[in-house]
Amino acid sequence: MDGKKFRKVIYYKSYFRDFLKAQTINVKKKIIWTLELIEDIEKVQETYLKHISGTDGLYEIRINIGTNTYRIFCFFAEDKLVVLMNSFQKKTQKTPKSEIQKPVKLKAGYEQENK
Repeated sequence: MDGKKFRKVIYYKSYFRDFLKAQTINVKKKIIWTLELIEDIEKVQETYLKHISGTDGLYEIRINIGTNTYRIFCFFAEDKLVVLMNSFQKKTQKTPKSEIQKPVKLKAGYEQENK
């Protein structure tokens, strides 16, 4: 790898940072590893980054550690900019609609602020 980044990951407000602070060191390491992967490789597999069907440009970063599953909601802004929003530990097979409603509102807020 020549050090070239294919995208840049940023945080919207403190939602993601607050989530990250509350995690164990092993979870933090895996999350950071996954975010670096998203920045560093040109084509990210759906295993790590997947569009959420039925949404307008909302994605989830998918992190599995043992039997625990974590999701970080994000979207693409400008050119190659990934904006992280809220996150949660997934406890059911399907992502609850209530969890998807939060990042939809956050994305709208970001877009309003960055017109």
